[in-house]
Amino acid sequence: MPSSLQIKDLQLYRQGELLLSLNEQVHGGEILTIMGPSGSGKSSLLNWITGTLASDFSATGEVWLNDKNISHLPTHRRHIGVLYQDALLFSHLSVAGNIAFAMPKKDSNNNNSNKKQRLQKIEQALEQVGLKGMAKRHPDNLSGGQQARVALLRVLLSEPKAILLDEPFSKLDTELRSEVQQLVFTQIRSRKLPTIMVTHDHSDAEAAGGKIITLNDQTTTEPNLSKPK
Repeated sequence: MPSSLQIKDLQLYRQGELLLSLNEQVHGGEILTIMGPSGSGKSSLLNWITGTLASDFSATGEVWLNDKNISHLPTHRRHIGVLYQDALLFSHLSVAGNIAFAMPKKDSNNNNSNKKQRLQKIEQALEQVGLKGMAKRHPDNLSGGQQARVALLRVLLSEPKAILLDEPFSKLDTELRSEVQQLVFTQIRSRKLPTIMVTHDHSDAEAAGGKIITLNDQTTTEPNLSKPK
């Protein structure tokens, strides 16, 4: 069954004032970009999707994932991964420990075998993103770009069914930003994950190559179909 993330008839309010209305469906491997200034409701939209909307906000509408209404499920059962502008790595864990922390626990009678398989999976993923041999490294000793890659792997290996990107590249310099953008978007497309990104940066939106919605004036820009995916 093709994957999809659908927002049905959303109306998001802050203290009774309507912030945004949205009806959108994002298919696997597609990236919907939401743009707008601070206070327009971008991050609150992501909070609503994950079930973590702050108490001074309210909303009507439904969020569907793979044809299932997940609007009333607790956050941990929604299977939605979130990548933030900060890597948010745990200082008390190694690189491998940070990634393993989010990985689903597999039922197994042999914990040693299970642990070995998880570590092999982590090491293979690290190699794929240019971090071979760094499983035992301390996250505080990594560069900003390396930390961003570990944060991405932590989200991907948690086996999400959809991804939310919350200004994920905003703290990277221009050269590194382009490199991490390409890595993130390539992983999303290869894994066919429906994705919503919020950003205020046009370069993020252009790199994503998908539909763009600008809040406040609700402007919609369709993707450039000539752009390679």
